[in-house]
Amino acid sequence: MSRYKEIYRKEVSPALMKKFAYKSPMQIPKIEKVVINIGAGDAKDNIKVIDSIIADLTAITGQKAVPTYAKKSVANFKLREGMAIGAKVTLRGARMYEFIDRLFNFALPRVRDFRGINPNAFDGRGNYSLGLKEQLIFPEIEYEKVDKIRGMDIVFVTTAKTDEEARELLTLMGAPFAK
Repeated sequence: MSRYKEIYRKEVSPALMKKFAYKSPMQIPKIEKVVINIGAGDAKDNIKVIDSIIADLTAITGQKAVPTYAKKSVANFKLREGMAIGAKVTLRGARMYEFIDRLFNFALPRVRDFRGINPNAFDGRGNYSLGLKEQLIFPEIEYEKVDKIRGMDIVFVTTAKTDEEARELLTLMGAPFAK
Protein backbone atom coordinates (compact mmCIF):
# COMPACT_ATOMS: atom_id res chain seq x y z
CA MET A 1 0.00 0.00 0.00
CA SER A 2 1.36 3.42 -0.90
CA ARG A 3 2.40 5.89 1.73
CA TYR A 4 -0.32 8.35 0.73
CA LYS A 5 -3.07 5.74 0.86
CA GLU A 6 -1.91 4.91 4.39
CA ILE A 7 -1.83 8.62 5.34
CA TYR A 8 -5.36 9.02 3.96
CA ARG A 9 -6.67 6.06 5.95
CA LYS A 10 -5.00 6.88 9.28
CA GLU A 11 -4.82 10.70 9.36
CA VAL A 12 -6.91 12.40 6.69
CA SER A 13 -10.15 10.43 7.10
CA PRO A 14 -10.46 10.91 10.88
CA ALA A 15 -9.56 14.61 10.61
CA LEU A 16 -12.17 15.25 7.91
CA MET A 17 -14.78 13.20 9.81
CA LYS A 18 -14.21 15.34 12.89
CA LYS A 19 -14.05 18.75 11.14
CA PHE A 20 -17.15 18.35 8.94
CA ALA A 21 -19.10 16.11 11.40
CA TYR A 22 -19.96 13.41 8.91
CA LYS A 23 -22.38 10.78 10.15
CA SER A 24 -21.00 7.99 7.95
CA PRO A 25 -17.44 7.19 6.80
CA MET A 26 -18.83 6.97 3.25
CA GLN A 27 -19.39 10.76 3.29
CA ILE A 28 -15.67 11.46 3.70
CA PRO A 29 -14.32 12.94 0.44
CA LYS A 30 -11.66 11.04 -1.49
CA ILE A 31 -9.53 11.78 -4.51
CA GLU A 32 -11.18 9.79 -7.31
CA LYS A 33 -8.66 10.36 -10.07
CA VAL A 34 -5.92 12.66 -11.36
CA VAL A 35 -5.98 13.66 -15.03
CA ILE A 36 -2.79 15.05 -16.64
CA ASN A 37 -3.18 16.72 -20.02
CA ILE A 38 -0.65 18.26 -22.42
CA GLY A 39 -1.94 20.12 -25.45
CA ALA A 40 0.30 20.90 -28.41
CA GLY A 41 -0.80 23.32 -31.08
CA ASP A 42 2.34 22.63 -33.13
CA ALA A 43 1.35 18.95 -33.45
CA LYS A 44 -0.69 19.72 -36.58
CA ASP A 45 2.56 20.47 -38.47
CA ASN A 46 4.73 17.71 -37.04
CA ILE A 47 3.24 14.35 -36.04
CA LYS A 48 6.37 13.34 -34.09
CA VAL A 49 5.50 15.98 -31.45
CA ILE A 50 2.68 13.76 -30.16
CA ASP A 51 5.12 10.85 -29.78
CA SER A 52 7.49 12.96 -27.63
CA ILE A 53 4.57 14.22 -25.50
CA ILE A 54 3.35 10.65 -24.97
CA ALA A 55 6.89 9.57 -24.03
CA ASP A 56 7.19 12.44 -21.51
CA LEU A 57 3.80 11.74 -19.93
CA THR A 58 4.53 8.02 -19.75
CA ALA A 59 7.85 8.71 -18.01
CA ILE A 60 6.26 11.15 -15.53
CA THR A 61 3.23 9.04 -14.62
CA GLY A 62 4.35 5.46 -15.20
CA GLN A 63 1.26 4.83 -17.31
CA LYS A 64 0.87 4.97 -21.10
CA ALA A 65 -0.63 8.23 -22.33
CA VAL A 66 -3.33 8.36 -25.00
CA PRO A 67 -3.47 10.99 -27.76
CA THR A 68 -6.32 13.49 -27.82
CA TYR A 69 -7.96 14.52 -31.06
CA ALA A 70 -9.63 17.70 -32.34
CA LYS A 71 -13.43 17.53 -32.09
CA LYS A 72 -14.09 20.27 -34.63
CA SER A 73 -12.36 21.72 -37.66
CA VAL A 74 -11.15 25.31 -37.19
CA ALA A 75 -9.98 26.98 -40.39
CA ASN A 76 -8.19 29.87 -38.62
CA PHE A 77 -5.96 27.41 -36.77
CA LYS A 78 -5.51 25.13 -39.83
CA LEU A 79 -7.03 22.37 -37.75
CA ARG A 80 -9.15 19.49 -39.06
CA GLU A 81 -11.47 17.26 -37.12
CA GLY A 82 -9.69 14.12 -35.96
CA MET A 83 -6.14 15.55 -35.90
CA ALA A 84 -4.01 14.60 -32.87
CA ILE A 85 -3.48 17.76 -30.80
CA GLY A 86 -2.27 16.50 -27.42
CA ALA A 87 -2.11 13.64 -24.95
CA LYS A 88 -3.62 12.77 -21.58
CA VAL A 89 -3.32 10.26 -18.77
CA THR A 90 -5.94 9.36 -16.16
CA LEU A 91 -4.46 7.98 -12.94
CA ARG A 92 -6.39 6.03 -10.32
CA GLY A 93 -5.47 3.91 -7.31
CA ALA A 94 -1.85 3.29 -6.34
CA ARG A 95 -0.38 5.12 -9.36
CA MET A 96 -2.47 8.17 -8.52
CA TYR A 97 -1.19 8.28 -4.91
CA GLU A 98 2.38 7.72 -6.13
CA PHE A 99 2.04 10.64 -8.59
CA ILE A 100 0.52 12.93 -5.93
CA ASP A 101 3.42 12.11 -3.60
CA ARG A 102 6.03 12.92 -6.28
CA LEU A 103 4.19 16.08 -7.38
CA PHE A 104 3.82 17.59 -3.91
CA ASN A 105 7.19 16.52 -2.47
CA PHE A 106 9.63 16.56 -5.40
CA ALA A 107 8.30 18.38 -8.46
CA LEU A 108 6.56 21.48 -7.08
CA PRO A 109 9.46 22.47 -4.77
CA ARG A 110 11.70 22.47 -7.89
CA VAL A 111 9.64 25.27 -9.46
CA ARG A 112 11.58 28.52 -9.54
CA ASP A 113 10.27 31.13 -7.03
CA PHE A 114 7.71 28.64 -5.69
CA ARG A 115 5.48 30.11 -2.99
CA GLY A 116 2.67 27.56 -3.11
CA ILE A 117 -0.15 26.61 -5.43
CA ASN A 118 -3.20 28.81 -5.97
CA PRO A 119 -5.81 28.03 -3.28
CA ASN A 120 -8.63 29.46 -5.45
CA ALA A 121 -8.43 27.13 -8.47
CA PHE A 122 -11.43 25.01 -7.43
CA ASP A 123 -14.38 24.61 -9.79
CA GLY A 124 -17.24 24.93 -7.28
CA ARG A 125 -17.85 21.17 -7.12
CA GLY A 126 -14.74 20.08 -5.25
CA ASN A 127 -12.34 19.54 -8.16
CA TYR A 128 -8.96 21.28 -8.30
CA SER A 129 -7.04 22.32 -11.43
CA LEU A 130 -3.34 23.10 -11.52
CA GLY A 131 -1.30 24.34 -14.45
CA LEU A 132 2.44 23.85 -14.79
CA LYS A 133 4.59 25.83 -17.21
CA GLU A 134 7.23 23.18 -17.88
CA GLN A 135 7.63 19.42 -17.66
CA LEU A 136 11.28 19.74 -16.56
CA ILE A 137 10.35 19.97 -12.86
CA PHE A 138 9.80 16.21 -12.80
CA PRO A 139 13.02 14.28 -12.09
CA GLU A 140 12.09 11.62 -14.68
CA ILE A 141 12.53 14.07 -17.57
CA GLU A 142 16.10 14.46 -18.84
CA TYR A 143 16.90 18.03 -19.89
CA GLU A 144 19.05 16.97 -22.87
CA LYS A 145 16.29 14.87 -24.44
CA VAL A 146 13.58 17.57 -24.34
CA ASP A 147 12.79 19.00 -27.79
CA LYS A 148 10.53 21.80 -26.48
CA ILE A 149 9.40 22.95 -23.05
CA ARG A 150 5.68 22.31 -22.68
CA GLY A 151 3.22 23.00 -19.91
CA MET A 152 0.59 20.66 -18.58
CA ASP A 153 -2.76 20.74 -16.83
CA ILE A 154 -3.31 18.56 -13.77
CA VAL A 155 -6.86 18.05 -12.49
CA PHE A 156 -7.64 16.45 -9.12
CA VAL A 157 -11.17 15.00 -9.26
CA THR A 158 -12.59 14.46 -5.77
CA THR A 159 -15.85 13.19 -4.30
CA ALA A 160 -16.13 16.35 -2.18
CA LYS A 161 -19.37 18.31 -2.52
CA THR A 162 -17.89 21.76 -1.80
CA ASP A 163 -14.63 23.56 -2.44
CA GLU A 164 -14.00 23.91 1.29
CA GLU A 165 -14.11 20.12 1.78
CA ALA A 166 -11.82 19.57 -1.21
CA ARG A 167 -9.35 22.23 -0.04
CA GLU A 168 -9.18 20.60 3.39
CA LEU A 169 -8.71 17.16 1.79
CA LEU A 170 -5.84 18.33 -0.42
CA THR A 171 -4.26 20.29 2.46
CA LEU A 172 -4.27 17.20 4.65
CA MET A 173 -2.82 15.19 1.73
CA GLY A 174 0.13 17.61 1.66
CA ALA A 175 -0.79 20.11 -1.06
CA PRO A 176 1.45 23.19 -0.63
CA PHE A 177 -1.22 25.92 -0.93
CA ALA A 178 -0.01 29.55 -0.90
CA LYS A 179 -0.88 31.40 2.27
